[in-house]
Amino acid sequence: MKETQSLVMVGARGPVSAVLVLPEDAKLLFVFGHGAGAGMRHPFMERVASELAQRSIATFRYQFPYMEAGRRSPDSPKVLEETVRAAISAGHEKAADLPLIAGGKSMGGRISSHIAADEPPSELSGLVFLGYPLHAPKKPDTKRAGHLGQIRIPMLFLQGTRDDLADLTLLKPIVEQLGSKATMHVVDGGNHSFKVLKRTGRTEDDVMVEITDTIVGWSQDLAR
Repeated sequence: MKETQSLVMVGARGPVSAVLVLPEDAKLLFVFGHGAGAGMRHPFMERVASELAQRSIATFRYQFPYMEAGRRSPDSPKVLEETVRAAISAGHEKAADLPLIAGGKSMGGRISSHIAADEPPSELSGLVFLGYPLHAPKKPDTKRAGHLGQIRIPMLFLQGTRDDLADLTLLKPIVEQLGSKATMHVVDGGNHSFKVLKRTGRTEDDVMVEITDTIVGWSQDLAR
């Protein structure tokens, strides 16, 4: 059985919505940020949280202020980073006995990486990136990776081979340079949303199991 709580978290610009999914046998808490174009209730976010709960990983999802207000344009980097810090603090308060990792889908993961590189919260034990957005769509560069070398905690990169926001010929060498603290798992045929083409013979369920099993396996050393 798992417990799901709808919460209100005080973020960088006042209250924002949050959801805690806490299995009775939870071994780890994942503070799970959404991407730039869809909020915490997006089916992908819901599905990942549900699958992780079945694997004894709790999740704390939250809205960034612009999404809470119904705006399309993301907040300033400062506000985004302050919101991630507030979410980590709120998640830790709700499940203080669990080791805590952070990250998320696309932008949620990238912003989490910035706070880990700058002044990482003491309770933060690792980072998970579900589609790290290395560059703008089909405009390959590596500017968004400059801070990754400053991060001192374990990182997991989950990337699709068809992700047009992360040219793997650029991202793979970056991850290799990060050494033993960084792990990459490539989802064959996945795009930035981890959708695969029908001709691959793989289903959405197949990919979701692959993603969540990878997170669970990687996090074994971090879980209690």
